[in-house]
Amino acid sequence: MTASALRREPAPRLPDLDAILPGLTAAFAATAGQHDREASFPFANFAALRDAGLLALTAPARLGGLEADLPIALKVVSAVARGEPATALVLVMQYLFHASVEGRSGWPEHLKQRVIGEAIDKGALINALRVEPDLGTPARGGLPGTIARRTPEGWRISGRKIYSTGSTALTWFVVWARSDDADPLVGGWLVRTDTPGVVIEETWDHLGLRASASHDVIFENVLVPLDHALDPQPVGSPSQYPASFATWSAVLTAAIYDAQARAARDWLVAFLANRKPANLGAALSTLPRFQEAVGDIDGLLLSNRVLLDTAARGEVGGVEAGLVKHLVTENAIAVVEKALKLTGNPGLTRHNDLERHHRDVLCGRVHTPQSDVVLTSAGKAAFASNQASLAGGGR
Repeated sequence: MTASALRREPAPRLPDLDAILPGLTAAFAATAGQHDREASFPFANFAALRDAGLLALTAPARLGGLEADLPIALKVVSAVARGEPATALVLVMQYLFHASVEGRSGWPEHLKQRVIGEAIDKGALINALRVEPDLGTPARGGLPGTIARRTPEGWRISGRKIYSTGSTALTWFVVWARSDDADPLVGGWLVRTDTPGVVIEETWDHLGLRASASHDVIFENVLVPLDHALDPQPVGSPSQYPASFATWSAVLTAAIYDAQARAARDWLVAFLANRKPANLGAALSTLPRFQEAVGDIDGLLLSNRVLLDTAARGEVGGVEAGLVKHLVTENAIAVVEKALKLTGNPGLTRHNDLERHHRDVLCGRVHTPQSDVVLTSAGKAAFASNQASLAGGGR
């Protein structure tokens, strides 16, 4: 996927988002607490997104998608996440795959047509399954334990994946695995979720994003066609994604947690406006202390909006994209923590949404790229730039 492909103009058939999104936010927010308590997947949310024509928002126009650019995708993800963040996380994975499908040489044309076509016609969802019990996240190196064996009838895949977001609702898995060759190839294998040998073990019982159905998925000698190996590469090969793709991932992932912070802020403002202690005889919102605190929160959210909008316009990339994800996530967590500090016990009770927003926003720290990797990369880049300047005669 080229940089120009990542900065498309919205297709003419784009729905009226200003008319659609507020209703989706409100509807998703109305059931978010229930899904959190039950750890149940919000299937109805995805039916609504399908009906609104938003499940193929970033897919190529020639395949029937809307081919929306990153600012439009950011707008949609932010609205969805403000209502229910697990829905937004699954949607982000969908958007990232659809936006990159044209630029990935390993996708045969018939598979592109099928994956995108089923998303449009049937609401089919796709996500990558990468994390494993022994390996952890592949972003930190190492070979997957999941094996793809080449046989005359196709590939046979065996292994276990954990934290498989959206598992019970997906139609397609892209399974990160290695071939059984003497010099293994590493990459993604496309697996339809109803293929014999696929077993979902419902293990997800998490602090936050409890509705995401991020269960374990086990592959027991699962057979897939030979052309479902999506261009696996020798170990150590360069990434198949362009550097600009990191910006899409950073922006859309961070937007989920920024939206949770905004929902927490709105809850706080309403709480302070309605809370009237007997000894005060007026709402807490009339006190300068609380006015200053909300102003501080709004400043953090303004910083987030500027960072996300700037990155979505393509004005940052590479190391800076990771910094945007880190800064927006940490600002979002700080917003919710400030709200909790102001509200005391009411903010910590499960009867109020703020407690749920706090648990959900903390999940932002676990998404790749994680803060230590981002900050170390930024530091290395700074020292390399300084060294290059000195070598070039700069001071």
